Amino acid sequence: QVQLMESGGGLVQAGGSLRLSCAASGIIFSINAMGWYRQAPGKQRELVATITSGGSTAYADSLKGRFTISRDNAKNTVYLQMNSLKPEDTAVYYCNAEALLSLASRGIYWGQGTQVTVSS
Repeated sequence: QVQLMESGGGLVQAGGSLRLSCAASGIIFSINAMGWYRQAPGKQRELVATITSGGSTAYADSLKGRFTISRDNAKNTVYLQMNSLKPEDTAVYYCNAEALLSLASRGIYWGQGTQVTVSS
């Protein structure tokens, strides 16, 4: 089994920063892409950022460079550095990963989510 565990969420004031972490555990042969998504109350889940095993990144246009995704392949961990946070960033943040469990088994996995609340 593969389990993704997010951490680092919390309550911050507008303009503050948070660093989210997501560690993949289990029997994993390798991990290709990893990413962060978020879902605000009453809204659709949306992409925040993705990163490939080679380090290529992509971000949602609305973030305007405030967020940075990174990963530590040795630890099977993806990070999301969030700076200059705004109230509209308030959401549950989820990480996901495409994991190769063996040469014959792969899948997409999601974490349980971590709440980020930004107060004005």
